[in-house]
Amino acid sequence: MISVLIVEDDPTVAELNRRYLAHVEGFQLHSIANDCRQALEILKTGAIDLILVDIFMPGMNGLEMLEKIREAGHGVDVIMVTAARDTISVKKALRLGAVDYLIKPFEFERLNMALQQYKARMEAIDSRDTVCQRDIDTQLFDRQTRCGLPKGLEKHTLQIVKTAIDKIGAPFTIDELVKQVGISRVTIRKYLDYLETSGLLTVELMYGAVGRPVNRYIPH
Repeated sequence: MISVLIVEDDPTVAELNRRYLAHVEGFQLHSIANDCRQALEILKTGAIDLILVDIFMPGMNGLEMLEKIREAGHGVDVIMVTAARDTISVKKALRLGAVDYLIKPFEFERLNMALQQYKARMEAIDSRDTVCQRDIDTQLFDRQTRCGLPKGLEKHTLQIVKTAIDKIGAPFTIDELVKQVGISRVTIRKYLDYLETSGLLTVELMYGAVGRPVNRYIPH
């Protein structure tokens, strides 16, 4: 399980993020800090893999906290969850190693996508002792799908869908995949259609004892 620290001074937002996190498989809440100094103290105990932090915090802000984390050499990743839209903040967060940047307000699906992509990267790294360039390109940065996607499709979401399909590892229905990734049925169908036309899936009708037949997707 990926252990998560939420750093948020607004109790309502902190609770919303906690509820969102509870719906994503593979993640567990370690604790909630209401300011950055408290978060740094919690980090000293270890056992934190990922931090969700706002930039606008009382006292020390989120970017200053990220600087402290890097100076201290803590082995932890950070996703910024903030209303800060200025490019200076975005650049600084990325240069300090933030793995994603979510602008408030955001939908659950966007946070879910960030967490799923993070989990896929960690699993890709942890599953092997060494990597080759192809592993870096396809598993960590998904450079095969950076360009050329049809309009309306997003490379991060495509990677989440592909990772979930690999995890299922067997013929599946769209409802089974929806339960796995937590993305809407309409969105999932677009990505499955793309994977089918790309030759990565085959679709066949599955007939049950009663009711209408459903599509069953077979990975190649």
